[in-house]
Amino acid sequence: MKKIILTFTFLICGFIAQSQELKWHTDVSIATDLSIKENKPMFLFFTGSDWCGWCIRLQKEVFKTPEFVKWASNNVILVELDFPRKNEQTEAIKAQNAQLQQQLQVRGYPTVWFVNATKTADAKVNLKALGSTGYVAGGPQVWLESANQIIKK
Repeated sequence: MKKIILTFTFLICGFIAQSQELKWHTDVSIATDLSIKENKPMFLFFTGSDWCGWCIRLQKEVFKTPEFVKWASNNVILVELDFPRKNEQTEAIKAQNAQLQQQLQVRGYPTVWFVNATKTADAKVNLKALGSTGYVAGGPQVWLESANQIIKK
């Protein structure tokens, strides 16, 4: 009986942990369709995931907290635009990320842009920039207050 209860407890904990994970998109086309469908802005996270200390710190202090998970699930479509030094990427992802970096004039990492996406009749994507931020000291509450000010404009 104890084994059954213990096994059941581990299964429940596993489901809870899994449900708290966020979906970070890497394909902007897919994220755009979701953004339009769910009427949520896109959260474009420009990062150097395998070398940028401030990016790693932002993820650890904010993006991997329960407060952020709840907020992001309700408010944005997450997109990671990575510029790694060691990790491999497809040429299509590299080109997409570079194009958005240039379009939004991203000069440093981490940078987070909030944008609203629309599509024209001929399926071209238009992004309306709402604002940007980066690393903000003070943990998830301070970071989320800043993000809320941007997306509520």
